[in-house]
Amino acid sequence: MMMPAALSARPGASPDGPAAPDVAPDDEARWQAVCARDRAGDGQFVFAVATTYIYCRPSCPARRPARAHVRFYADGAAARAAGFRPCQRCRPDEAPRDAAALAHALALLAAAGPAPALADLAAHTGYSAGHIRRLVERATGLTPAAYGRALRRQRAEAALADGGRVIDAVYAAGYGAPSGFYAEARGAAMAPAARARGGAGQLIRWAEAATTLGPLLVAATQKGVCFLAFGAGKAELAARFPAAVLEEGGAGFAALVAKVVAAVEQPGSGEAIPLDVAGTAFQEAVWQALSRIPPGETLSYAELAVAAGFPGAARAVGQANGANRVAVLIPCHRVVRADGALGGYAWGEAIKAELLRRERK
Repeated sequence: MMMPAALSARPGASPDGPAAPDVAPDDEARWQAVCARDRAGDGQFVFAVATTYIYCRPSCPARRPARAHVRFYADGAAARAAGFRPCQRCRPDEAPRDAAALAHALALLAAAGPAPALADLAAHTGYSAGHIRRLVERATGLTPAAYGRALRRQRAEAALADGGRVIDAVYAAGYGAPSGFYAEARGAAMAPAARARGGAGQLIRWAEAATTLGPLLVAATQKGVCFLAFGAGKAELAARFPAAVLEEGGAGFAALVAKVVAAVEQPGSGEAIPLDVAGTAFQEAVWQALSRIPPGETLSYAELAVAAGFPGAARAVGQANGANRVAVLIPCHRVVRADGALGGYAWGEAIKAELLRRERK
């Protein structure tokens, strides 16, 4: 194949393509992102192929080249300066504009009030309706309408958790009528009205158990564990469910408590324990992604966002992670900061560090 003049004239060019730049320490991570077609890398860097003289965004659907032929550049301008041309399939030079449009669209969807129509999102971002829809779906795993509904439900349930009236929470969250909220919440572990009344009508059994990490409070409905916390007592449980019927567990409850304690002493090795932790669609997606992290391994918040199907939403994913109130069984302790530091933990960093040490051991 004849080399383009621009390449042949460039100092350092060879029959194998443009001269390779110095290998950066993070090139291996970039290569892994390219192999995974990770959209989180779009706009962060481009990869170029020395045999075709083309550069692409990490998520490009084209067949992956041999690693020896791949070069990495900070952006399209750097790749073009090295003699490469943009891929006509993935259009890598549009990635920064896509990222800005996506951020604007997500901000509009997150604003209080009714979710904007797809046509409005298109008008505000300067994209076609179909293109902005695809951007939102790739980033969140949901259509714009479904993502807006999930955020709206999250706002309503947050207001209910603070003790607000159902009718006030529903309208403030952006619902046109209470029936819309009830339709979306149907099938949740605890009815909206019961949640607003602090668990009214719910029977919650509880017990305190001793573990090597300190006292542990176990609380469960008939469906499964609804609250699990280190160092908590009945007063904290009552504050969370002030109108529920709290009943100290007896001999029948002891079997569940024993399973929970075993999961704490040897995290990741116990049998499945039923949970009753309905959250918003967004929260549940994050909690499911947490449960898929293998024992002994960790993810950063950005990596968890990708695993949950919400690349670019690391902050929102971190909030959903913090909303978890079932220690160990939903393993939020397996999420750390990007630099490897432990980061925060609702029950203390010492417990988080010990749980990770036990899993790695």
